[in-house]
Amino acid sequence: MIIAFCCHYCAYAAADLAGSLRIQYPPGVSVVKLPCTGKLDVQLVLDAFEHGADGVMVAGCMEGDCHYQQGNFNARRRVNYAKTLLQRIGLEPDRIRMFNMSSAMGKKWADAVTEMDETVRGLGPSPLGRRA
Repeated sequence: MIIAFCCHYCAYAAADLAGSLRIQYPPGVSVVKLPCTGKLDVQLVLDAFEHGADGVMVAGCMEGDCHYQQGNFNARRRVNYAKTLLQRIGLEPDRIRMFNMSSAMGKKWADAVTEMDETVRGLGPSPLGRRA
């Protein structure tokens, strides 16, 4: 299972557009809408893994176009920090990834989910998920 933390203005709207246009992408993603990816806390990411996620996507506005100015830059910093934490506890850092897209990029949303799904399938199920 992949958890996708999505910006309300861009990535969530792109996911909605992909659905409206019936663009196919892997079904194993659960979307969590955030007002801005800048609100993402590393603890949310760790909780997702602890509760059985095999991968985490963070999808926000295009760099430089955040509705909250610096939100997506803050999110990228937190994603990079989460990667180091995952590596320290023995999980592959590729299990978390940041994507940037606008609300009109339904195809990019589908491509991002597909890419993340392929990465997670290659890594296999998270060992933390077995304990959840």
